Amino acid sequence: MEAANSQDDFIPAGLAAFGVVADEIELAVIGAAYRLFWPPILELIALDTSQVPAERNPDLSQAPPR
Repeated sequence: MEAANSQDDFIPAGLAAFGVVADEIELAVIGAAYRLFWPPILELIALDTSQVPAERNPDLSQAPPR
């Protein structure tokens, strides 16, 4: 059996888990947002930051150093 990884399966199931009822238009908007945002999110997750030195004691009131 092949694992399903389709937005058509998990978006309605996720909404149903929270008791949210969505019509066709709402599902289309959610699906469009998924297609727009999910690929860059996967790229960020895959990004290797192991070679980037950690910033020690950052001053969050200042802009990052260039």
